[in-house]
Amino acid sequence: MLRESGRVVAIESDAVWVETIRSSLCGSCAAKAGCGQGVVARAAGGKGLVRALASPNVLAGECALDDEVEIELPESAILRGSILVYLLPLLLAVCGALVGDYLTGDVGDVPAIAGFISGLALGFLLVRIIPAWTGQRETFEPRLAAIRKSTPDANVLASG
Repeated sequence: MLRESGRVVAIESDAVWVETIRSSLCGSCAAKAGCGQGVVARAAGGKGLVRALASPNVLAGECALDDEVEIELPESAILRGSILVYLLPLLLAVCGALVGDYLTGDVGDVPAIAGFISGLALGFLLVRIIPAWTGQRETFEPRLAAIRKSTPDANVLASG
């Protein structure tokens, strides 16, 4: 499980919105200097909003604003999501380019390019649709793992 901690900024009936500081995963990654996620996190001030669903262990109603919580996401969701987001559009783009080139013969490169762009667009569309079709959209969303309640006394002591 990949875990991240953050602060609750909004509460819904079945989920909470958590402001995270993206550091725990980026600090241990070997590609942190060349990674796009690290660049975006530094440009955005290193904070992000994440919607975390309730889990069997922690319900959204148990959280209060400004509570510090831990959220988790299984590694399998990261792997399956990466395959879906990266591999599917790439495969459809290559297939589209091959079909465009095969169907038009020696007309030029324009049909292959059009096939590539069409396949890529279809891949991106399927990335949005497939999780909803299969009912697995929630599989790719983080869940609440633990709550560390914030108390007014602790905030006073931490700032003073």
